[in-house]
Amino acid sequence: MSGPGEGRGPAPPVAWRLERYAALPSTADLLNARAEAGEAEGLAILADEQLAGRGRAGRGWTSPPGNLYLSVLLRPAGPAREAPQWSLLAAVALAEAASALVADPGAVRLKWPNDLLVGGGKAAGILVESVLSATGGIAWLGLGFGVNLLHAPALPDRPTATLGGAERPERFAARLLARLGHWVGVQRQAGFAPVRTAWSRFGPDPGEAIAVRGLPEKGGFAGLAEDGSLLLDIGGRRRAIPAGEILSQGNDKRGA
Repeated sequence: MSGPGEGRGPAPPVAWRLERYAALPSTADLLNARAEAGEAEGLAILADEQLAGRGRAGRGWTSPPGNLYLSVLLRPAGPAREAPQWSLLAAVALAEAASALVADPGAVRLKWPNDLLVGGGKAAGILVESVLSATGGIAWLGLGFGVNLLHAPALPDRPTATLGGAERPERFAARLLARLGHWVGVQRQAGFAPVRTAWSRFGPDPGEAIAVRGLPEKGGFAGLAEDGSLLLDIGGRRRAIPAGEILSQGNDKRGA
């Protein structure tokens, strides 16, 4: 993302406009339609229930009432290559919001790039969708949050967890938007570096074993590259992974 904003004034806050619906097929689909119609940055769409929720790679997302289903519209002024970094920024905001609700904040971790883990079980995911402008910049970004506040729908390949049901979706949405607005302001003033540092507070421990789909062996976690790529030490060499799906992390206690 852009470099440090020396000489800039404070970044203006995002003017969030939260719309709440009893049920929608998908908050992301409605947000995308509104974005394409020219909606200004700051639209946030919350649904009590989704009838056709979706996650990454077109996977379905079970959406029972009581959990959070929120999609947010941003219009960052940056090149297309920066779009993946917004996934990490969204994850930091989510981790901070979640940490305020669990008995042991240290149990809140992030699995690269943006799955939220609580005690090793997946408690939330983020779907990031971007559309490019005619000049190759980011026209708009949609950040879709699915958070297990009350229910932990079963997944076939990993454990799941909740945030304990301590907060209703509309209250958690306000908490999350506040943290997201903070980090958007940080990024606009100081670039991606502070976001990268903040993500590392919730990420794997140095050297933690990570398996990535398509790689023949696990690698040791070596941090994040300046662009947000995952760094792994594999066979004595450091490798940057710009995109991929983590299959296991550590000893499978903190994020299979």
